[in-house]
Amino acid sequence: MEKLVSSWCNVRPLPEAYVFPPEQRPGKLFFPQGKSIPVLDLGGQDRKETIQLIMKASKEFGFFQVTNHGVSKDLIDDTLALAKEFHAMPAEDKISECSKDPDRSCKLYTSSGKYATEEKHYWRDCLIHPSHSFEKYMQFWPAKPVRYREVIGKYSIEVRKLSSKILELLSEGLKLSSGYFSSDLSESPILLINHYPPCPDPSLTLGLARHRDPGVVSIVLQGDVHGLQVFKDEEWIGVEPIPHAFVVNIGYVLQIISNGKLKGAEHRVVTNSTDARTTVSFFVYPSNDSLIEPEKALVNACDPPIYRALKFKDFHVDFLSKSADAEAVQKFISSRSIY
Repeated sequence: MEKLVSSWCNVRPLPEAYVFPPEQRPGKLFFPQGKSIPVLDLGGQDRKETIQLIMKASKEFGFFQVTNHGVSKDLIDDTLALAKEFHAMPAEDKISECSKDPDRSCKLYTSSGKYATEEKHYWRDCLIHPSHSFEKYMQFWPAKPVRYREVIGKYSIEVRKLSSKILELLSEGLKLSSGYFSSDLSESPILLINHYPPCPDPSLTLGLARHRDPGVVSIVLQGDVHGLQVFKDEEWIGVEPIPHAFVVNIGYVLQIISNGKLKGAEHRVVTNSTDARTTVSFFVYPSNDSLIEPEKALVNACDPPIYRALKFKDFHVDFLSKSADAEAVQKFISSRSIY
């Protein structure tokens, strides 16, 4: 495989393959205090008020953070520590630990899955694997660090519970049944551990380019290092790291099902020159054969469907082929598209 960026990240100057065109560079890396995404306390007693707040955040930002979410601080700390420990291992060990599955359900890559053909590379290494059907997939997860499977297994269970709680609140906010997303629409979650090493010139490159996520919702443990930014009102907003909080964002699937009532915000990751940044993202994905379309209860003659029906696997393949380009993806999912 391509050489992991963490294996040579101390080179100077930044290699040309990582230098983005001026119009795609991050520009301002730090932002004044005062602008940020909403922070919601899930431990509140008033469910109606919580639903109102989560709907407001989802409609206005497509992004929010949650506290008092029910996942223990110790489990969060252990998970983040193991994620960092994995990416700190020698490259040959990491590659060996992620090469057990012939179907590559568990894999390690650098930049993106399209390294060989992409014009510019992202400043990141990434471990990705299914976070469900443990009896089928856990055998292919890394066995090093020693506690990886134990801790990440527990973490996956707890964050999946959290995702169900959040989707229940969103379902009720959309006037759907609270269990609407408990079917095949949330059947196939994926865990993705990103690592962004210190970068010799953060002003020239990106950890991840501007995009929206493809799933239902994403739940991100971002640690204590800045880097995640959300595009809102024609400017980038830095997402403040809050200890033991999770960042939640709306994905394309929920955008389609809600017929655009909820819409994920575009976001990106910038790098820095001093601190490595490691994050753990839990993506709620439908099963491949799930039919994704605007929910009939949310459309009518005055509010017709603005997205077409398609299987999730077809959408996801197209999403990846278009490198998550928002304009191209929008054309693909639009009800006015003809294929």
